[in-house]
Amino acid sequence: MRFLMLNWRDPENPISGGAERVSLAYLAELVRRGHEVYWFANNFPGAQPEGEARGIKIVRGGGKGSSVLKAVQWHRRQKRFDLVIDQHHGIPWYAPWWAKTNCVAYIHEVLGPIWNSFYPWPISTIGSWQERWTHWLYRNVPFWTPSDSTRKILAQHGVREIHVFPNGTDTKPLEALEPKKIESPLRLIVGPSRLAPNKRVDHAIRAVAVLLQRQVDARLTIVGTGEVEAQLKQLVDKLNLAARVEFAGLVDEVEKNRLLRQSHFLLHTSLREGWGLNVIEANAMGTPAVVYPVGGLVDSTVHGETGFVTQTETPESVTDSIVAILKTPEKYEQLRINAWQRAKMHQWEQVLPPACDWLESEAARRR
Repeated sequence: MRFLMLNWRDPENPISGGAERVSLAYLAELVRRGHEVYWFANNFPGAQPEGEARGIKIVRGGGKGSSVLKAVQWHRRQKRFDLVIDQHHGIPWYAPWWAKTNCVAYIHEVLGPIWNSFYPWPISTIGSWQERWTHWLYRNVPFWTPSDSTRKILAQHGVREIHVFPNGTDTKPLEALEPKKIESPLRLIVGPSRLAPNKRVDHAIRAVAVLLQRQVDARLTIVGTGEVEAQLKQLVDKLNLAARVEFAGLVDEVEKNRLLRQSHFLLHTSLREGWGLNVIEANAMGTPAVVYPVGGLVDSTVHGETGFVTQTETPESVTDSIVAILKTPEKYEQLRINAWQRAKMHQWEQVLPPACDWLESEAARRR
């Protein structure tokens, strides 16, 4: 069968992230099963018009405001696809109205408040409104999402058929947990993550300042780069935390795993996530997470078992969770074990079969 993924970014795009990593895994499995798979994405500076990744044929065209038209024009010259996967990142591709074949909508998270992080009023309000309207427009299209949090919001917006398939991870769990006592200095980590406004990495930095005020010696490593990196470094200087906060930048898989493995906790203070891939990556290295009570993160973290979901979305609440476990260090080892065991349930070999079986069944539908 022939499959087409429509996504604003492809794996080689400099601003690609977790959504592209998991999309690549699903499509590569379809290739492994013998299907022909294409991925249409926006162009970006220095990109070739076509490429290939793990057997997936990548085609690029257009940019913001023009890539949908380019996709339509390219699609008209192709043989019929059996399934088009219309991946939404706030704005869809409207494929059900021009692809003339089976379509599913693929969405990681409903942006909602994230619009306010990137755009001023009234653009943010218009963006949020059109996103909700889009879901209603797509209400009869089958949706695919990684978390129950996103499923609930889509259902509230009128979507009638929603399938939840939690994301997998490429990070292999440690064969055996290494000893790691919770001791001073407390080692914290953020990422790997794009340093974007919606990630609220500044909250993690401020949490370090609050921990120091409460006489907890803490160190924070930030993994990733992005558009707010300079602002975050200014905040570190303003709070006199230069000796406590390290910006590791982009790192390879070996270094990423080393940093996650040596940390006591991963901090995730995002506005909203589709799933929280780096939570499971940290868990695989025997590192629990402290996360905000937002969509996606409440799905990837089991409160009190694999980490902590804070009471409120504040640095002080992050600190409360950490101070509480410092008072009962004997519970830390059980958190590590639980997190590590749960990561084993989110390996691709467990995740891919049911999701790809479903995609094949959607492709086989008679229109």
